[in-house]
Amino acid sequence: MWVLGTKGISTAEQVTEGINGSGLTAIVTGATSGIGAETARVLALRGVHVVMGVRNMAAGKDVKEAISRDIPSAKIDAMELDLSSMASVRKFASEFNSSGFPLNILVNNAGVMATPFMLSKDKIELQFAINHVGHFLLTNLLLEKMKKTVDESSREGRIVNVSSRRHKLSYPEGIRFDKINDPLGYNSLSAYGQSKLANVLHANELARRLKDDGVRITANSVHPGAVATDLFRHFGLFRGFMSLVGRHFIKNTQQGAATTCYVALHPKVEGISGKYFADCDLAEASPLSNDADVARKLLEFSSDLVK
Repeated sequence: MWVLGTKGISTAEQVTEGINGSGLTAIVTGATSGIGAETARVLALRGVHVVMGVRNMAAGKDVKEAISRDIPSAKIDAMELDLSSMASVRKFASEFNSSGFPLNILVNNAGVMATPFMLSKDKIELQFAINHVGHFLLTNLLLEKMKKTVDESSREGRIVNVSSRRHKLSYPEGIRFDKINDPLGYNSLSAYGQSKLANVLHANELARRLKDDGVRITANSVHPGAVATDLFRHFGLFRGFMSLVGRHFIKNTQQGAATTCYVALHPKVEGISGKYFADCDLAEASPLSNDADVARKLLEFSSDLVK
C-alpha cells in the first residue's frame, strides 16, 4: 500500500487508488505523450472527464482512442492548443468556455526543454513562451469558469503547474525580465530553469491572490522527477546518459505522473495552496521562488506580454 512520502517509486495509479473523481472535469495540457498522457489516462481511470489540450490533433486522437480502449468508461476529449501561440490559447479558452463543461482541475503540464534559441509565434523566447506565458494566459482565461464551477459544485478547484527541480538552477538573476528575448548569453538549460522558476512563482502568486479573494481554488507546483520522456529530445547528452545508466536513476512515466495526479486529485491535498511538491510530498523550493516581490513583478511582466 502506498503511503505519503514514499520516495519516487509509487505510480500515478497507486497514489490515486480508491479515489472517485466522477463529476469532475480536468484540462491537461501536453497530453499526447509522457507525463501528460499518463496523467490524462489515470484521471480518466478515476472517473474524471478529461479534456486534453494538444498541439497535434492527430496524436491527440491516437491517445484518446488508446485510453478509451484501455478504459471503456473513460470520458475524454481532445481540443487543439498550441501554447506557443496566444491566438491558439485564446481560441482554446473561448471554445472551452462555450462548451458547457465545468472546470474543476487545470493541469498546466506541457513543456519543452533545452531548445536552441528560438522565438515563439508571438516573438517570445520559446521555452518561456510555452512553459510559462502560454499557461499563464490559459489560466487567466479559464479562471472565471473555474470560479463558477466552484460556486455551483461546492467542490474545491485545483490548479497544478508542472515545474522542475531545475527551477533552482535558473540564470543567477532569476527571471531576466529585460533580456527574455536576448540571444546573447543565452543558455538553453538556464533558460529552461528560468521558465520553470516562473511556473512556481506563478502558482505561488496565484495562490496568494485566490486566498485574499476568498476563492476556494488552490494553486500548487510540482516536480515530477527526472523522467525519460520526449521532453529531452533537444538534449542529446542527457539522452545518452539515460541509455547508459539512467535506468537506475530515472523514473518511468507511470511514476513521473504520480505527483501531478496526487496534487490534482487526492483528498489529503485539500486546502493546501502555494506549495511545491515532489515525490507526492511537500518539498523545498528555491528561496527566489518564494519571493513575493519577484512573483508580483512576474505577474505584471506576464500580464503586459499577453495584452
